[in-house]
Amino acid sequence: MTDDMALVREYARHNSEQAFAALVSSHVNLVYSVALQEAHDPHLAEEITQAVFIILARKADSLGDKTILSGWLCRTARYASANALTIQRRRQHREQEAYMQSVLNESEPDVWTQIAPLLGCAMKQLGQIDHDAVVLRFFEGRSLNEVGLALGASEEAAKKRVNRALEKLRKFFAKRGIDSTAATLAETISAHSVQAAPVALAKTVTAVAIAKGATASISTLTLIKGALKIMAWTNMKTAIVASAIVLVVAGSATILIVRNPHLPRSQPIAAGQTEFPRASWSFAGYGDPQSALMSYLWASVCQSNRTIFENSLTSSQKLVYEKMIRMNMKVPQPHSDAQTVADTFKKANDQWQGGSYRILDQKSVSENQLLFHVSAQMSNGTMEVDLKMSKVGNEWKFDGIQNRKIVTRSGQP
Repeated sequence: MTDDMALVREYARHNSEQAFAALVSSHVNLVYSVALQEAHDPHLAEEITQAVFIILARKADSLGDKTILSGWLCRTARYASANALTIQRRRQHREQEAYMQSVLNESEPDVWTQIAPLLGCAMKQLGQIDHDAVVLRFFEGRSLNEVGLALGASEEAAKKRVNRALEKLRKFFAKRGIDSTAATLAETISAHSVQAAPVALAKTVTAVAIAKGATASISTLTLIKGALKIMAWTNMKTAIVASAIVLVVAGSATILIVRNPHLPRSQPIAAGQTEFPRASWSFAGYGDPQSALMSYLWASVCQSNRTIFENSLTSSQKLVYEKMIRMNMKVPQPHSDAQTVADTFKKANDQWQGGSYRILDQKSVSENQLLFHVSAQMSNGTMEVDLKMSKVGNEWKFDGIQNRKIVTRSGQP
């Protein structure tokens, strides 16, 4: 895995055709197999494979050193496949129906025949670490020790991670009428998930990808454009987690991870309370401005709960976030890859560890609008900011930020 990123760096820095050819040679079977599982069409799978490696060539300089390249390639192959299937959705729908009918007509279908059409969808349900663990262990045949090293964990931790991921896959298939054990799934995926790509494909892919797609067909370029948009959208959804004040610091917007779609029971804030250490944050409902503010911060910083986060916003703020997200989806963007944005947000979000906020003052703008003057205490210092809350129906919602001021920085009085 480390060698993979060394080759990526060599290509990115020196435009080394030899390094890129080595990457293609190592992973072309994996990418082709994922594409084939998704598309069920060898010719389309070849085109998707080309698109994936062109994307790799374009984004090589933006991949982090800790990237699990095989996992990244699998996800990218699924993004490109999803876009290809959208373009050809009617034909694919007919093919899928015919395929499933043939499966139903078989008297004793084997496990692979049953899970193959659903494997891509099942893998998408896994978190990134679980996904990468499954790819490394069963798609690439890595040992548990190697999986642990790649994920920065012990062999025992890697074993637990892989087993948990397998159990999630087993439950996914069970809900769709496919009963199997985790051990059978592991054996089946290992045996069938990766197939040999056409002999000439690696050479063709290398030549087209090194040219960054300049010689690619129009249909391949269309796949690339669509896949890049899906990648940007997915990165924004799953990687960027921040609070309202963190958003101001970073100067961007976020869609948050859906972890629990069910609203917990609210715990309204006590009358007169103005000091709120992070450890005390909870879902407080939207019955009053203070509770709505805490629910907003709790959902974004502590829980990354998209449902509560979106429920905490006014309609105008939702439009603001959507607009910013669309701006971030204009890819490729030199030096502004979505992963860079995600890393920035994560760093800012980490600064909330042990932090707190205090409501210093509040000002009524109108009967349905109020401004909180808030002091935010974070690990890197203190900031004061005015947060606007608006009443929508019978509930209060977060309605944007008016002013902000850095009061102190860490290590300064």
